[in-house]
Amino acid sequence: MDALDVSRWQFGITTVYHFILVPLTIGLAPMVAAMQTMWVITGKDSWYRLTKFFGKLFLINFALGVATGIVQEFQFGMNWSEYSRFVGDVFGAPLALEGLVAFFLESTFLGLWIFGWSRLPKLVHLATIWLVAIGVNASAFFIIAANSWMQHPVGAIYNEETGRAELTDIWALLTNNTALAAFPHAVAGAFLTAATFVAGISGWWMVREARRKQAALTPLSENGLTPQAPLPAAGVTLQAPLPATDSRSMFRSAARMSFIVMIVAGGALAITGDIQGKLMFEQQPMKMASAESLCDTETGASFSLLTVGTHNNCESVIHLIAIPGLTSFLAENDFSATVQGVNQLQEQYEQQFGPGNYKPNLFVTYWAFRMMIGLAAGSALLAIAGLWVTRGGRIPDQKWFSWLSLLAIPTPFLANSAGWIFTEMGRQPWVVAPNLSGVDQIRLTVDQGVSDHPVGLVLASLVTFTLLYAALGGVWFFLLRRYVIEGPLDHDAHPHVDPPESEDEEPKQLSFAY
Repeated sequence: MDALDVSRWQFGITTVYHFILVPLTIGLAPMVAAMQTMWVITGKDSWYRLTKFFGKLFLINFALGVATGIVQEFQFGMNWSEYSRFVGDVFGAPLALEGLVAFFLESTFLGLWIFGWSRLPKLVHLATIWLVAIGVNASAFFIIAANSWMQHPVGAIYNEETGRAELTDIWALLTNNTALAAFPHAVAGAFLTAATFVAGISGWWMVREARRKQAALTPLSENGLTPQAPLPAAGVTLQAPLPATDSRSMFRSAARMSFIVMIVAGGALAITGDIQGKLMFEQQPMKMASAESLCDTETGASFSLLTVGTHNNCESVIHLIAIPGLTSFLAENDFSATVQGVNQLQEQYEQQFGPGNYKPNLFVTYWAFRMMIGLAAGSALLAIAGLWVTRGGRIPDQKWFSWLSLLAIPTPFLANSAGWIFTEMGRQPWVVAPNLSGVDQIRLTVDQGVSDHPVGLVLASLVTFTLLYAALGGVWFFLLRRYVIEGPLDHDAHPHVDPPESEDEEPKQLSFAY
């Protein structure tokens, strides 16, 4: 491998590591804010405890997300200095806005939220977590706007004297139709991730507590070994109402809220994904062709569910199971539309941009696209099963639901990563893809953007960052697992003020522990 290959591996590894944490931060902040809002409205202890519990998990994820994200921006100067020189005047603007507006907003008000429980009025404190939620989503928008400019350059000109792209219209950059399509899709994916995370943990806790209480309430025989009465039927409605702070009832509320968010987010993903697909067909037809490994132009192109072959040589790809006309429909809302193939687009780009290989890695793009869609089925299955087993006030105690809850948690994380890989790999070999209807000179291939470093130096940084990120990933998983198993703490109950023992005695101070 040369310095280009190693630099690509380093950026890909660190980006995927970081992007595992990003969707959870974007989606979980509004969900924690919604839990606190429910506590403010209802005054129920259960919502307060849920806010503190999932708020703690959010803080862990946020902190590790910041730590892993710092390296991303430094890499532009380390390994991609030629890229930075070419697009710095443009790419720096949304990144600056992300830091000055979004990150300072979320970090400032996150501090107020953490330390303001006993110091701020209830409504003011509630506003801080909503501002954090707005901040993390604003941060996502500015990052996506920057990335969307790389997918579809607008609002800039090419300066022939300096050989650089120069920003002329920041509003055009921020309202880039690529960004306006990508942002809601990314946010919908983030909400699906966070809702699955909350639902999975809540489902596991419901089953755990239900079975524990059943075991505690079941009378034993004289020898203390055999139950005299059978356990209640799986999923039955409990006869006696549960206390407001009962763990089963508390996590049922969180789960039901999450199931609804999952369904809404899934629908939003389908709609925004369809919009993105049609825009991709116009702006990056090669990416559309690579999503299907469509080697030659077809009218009424099908969408395959399974293929065999090496893909990349475009000679031995066999589509085994396919849905007729679906790729054409995804491209133009017409089952009989014509979709250009990879080979024909390669010939067209050679004439337009000069000799070179303009084909992305078809094997990666083909399967990443299907993983993005297929893995979302884990969240859908959990949402449907969860709504069924919790219907009518039921508290599930089935072991299969506990396992389903845990197994569903990683699926949207992996789906998000697969979608990101498809988006970036499908653009290859461009790091700044040409706007087919815009300024012709604003384009840059990956090999043109890499820094001129010795391969050994880049390899050393690759190994270092990979090991560092692996360690941070281990810390992230260890902390989340530890506090999930620990559950809501006893001191995470509704705060109150003890009444004074006499008229002259001052009320006791509120006691809050996080």
